[in-house]
Amino acid sequence: MKETIKIPARPRVTIRALAEASGVSVATVDRVLNGRLPVREETARRVYEAARQMGYHATGLIRQRVFEDLPHHRLGFLLLKPEQAFYQAMAAALREACEAVQGARVTCTIDFLPASTPAAVAEKLKVLAARSQAIALVAPDYPGVTAAVEELRQRGIAVFSLLSDFAAGVRTGYVGLNNRKVGRTAAWLIARAAPRPGKVACFVGSHRFQGHEVREIGFRSYFRENAPQFEVLEAMINLDTPEITHEATLALMEQHTDLVGIYPCGGGMEGAIAALREADRTREIAVVVNELTPDSRQALVDEVVTAAIATPVRALAEQTVHLMVGALQEGQPEAPGQSFLPFDLLISENI
Repeated sequence: MKETIKIPARPRVTIRALAEASGVSVATVDRVLNGRLPVREETARRVYEAARQMGYHATGLIRQRVFEDLPHHRLGFLLLKPEQAFYQAMAAALREACEAVQGARVTCTIDFLPASTPAAVAEKLKVLAARSQAIALVAPDYPGVTAAVEELRQRGIAVFSLLSDFAAGVRTGYVGLNNRKVGRTAAWLIARAAPRPGKVACFVGSHRFQGHEVREIGFRSYFRENAPQFEVLEAMINLDTPEITHEATLALMEQHTDLVGIYPCGGGMEGAIAALREADRTREIAVVVNELTPDSRQALVDEVVTAAIATPVRALAEQTVHLMVGALQEGQPEAPGQSFLPFDLLISENI
């Protein structure tokens, strides 16, 4: 006869335990639960967060009490490549930023683009617009995308570009890095880390991603102005995929024995890292990549990668949500704006 294993039930969280976890009195928790007397929003939110983390049975009621008198904002986000660690981290940071908004109840909807074509972007925007009052997204810069953003703006829906700018003059604002500075910084690093002058390669996902194009421009301009002894090869399109980057990097190393630097302006760095390991040329070529992921972290540790230029994801999420809520509460600004964030420069010694 099969023995039945009984799993003990999780102890029920008491009001006293919730009060202790929240750092407030039992009476304060009671006021939050029953809506008796005013409770400061910051205090009520602290009780709600503790209840959510502890699995308190009346968390839903507390949420209702905390947010019922606040304005409700619906924010939509459209990101790329859900399988990538960077975009998963970005999605998590956006959810946290929405939950942390004070003075408003925020509903957060996050979706991912199946493809970066204008039609795919326009279709996803249409779906998100039905559920959102403001939208922020990562997208290529196509006339079709600009037209879709213009239509949303006429309907009063604020649209923000993230990481890579698009629809200049139409979108409400841009939030991300100064990509020209990113490209010039990558060039500065390679010029100093390369074992000798030689040829340098850069990859772009697509020139339709303005961020990639501006990084390439900055990258080239630095070498042209400050390190003319290096030769920057024609940019290679890798569609942000590791597979294409891997094959292209192997071909570059075979074709150019004097290759001394590699910079993927967008994604696909995993392919370059794998190719360098396979060819056993990890100490001969200076490599700069974007973003800190499990792959780039290990490559930094192993000194396959010289440096990573990383977006401060949490700060990006907080600034984006702040601007979106501001556009809903105060109206869209007359002139589209840009919000540049300082980037993180990571090497093997500071990760």
